[in-house]
Amino acid sequence: MKKTLSKSEAKKQVEEFFLDIKNKTPKEIKKIKRFAMAYNIPLKEKRKLFCKKCLGPHKTPKIRIKNKMKSVGCENCAYVSRWKL
Repeated sequence: MKKTLSKSEAKKQVEEFFLDIKNKTPKEIKKIKRFAMAYNIPLKEKRKLFCKKCLGPHKTPKIRIKNKMKSVGCENCAYVSRWKL
């Protein structure tokens, strides 16, 4: 039987996970992302802490700021994520 959590407990669990994201594997990040989607918890700024393509955490990302755009390059797969500033 599956244990059900309240939304606040689930949110707390997601917050705790992202405190130490540098030591997480892409598989763990994928699991917590699915967990957050299951409980309808938005990740907001936490989405920027890992690569969108390979789901690896950004340990030492290559960051560029140009024309009001922030570009973060992944060190694992070389994918470049871009956000407006």
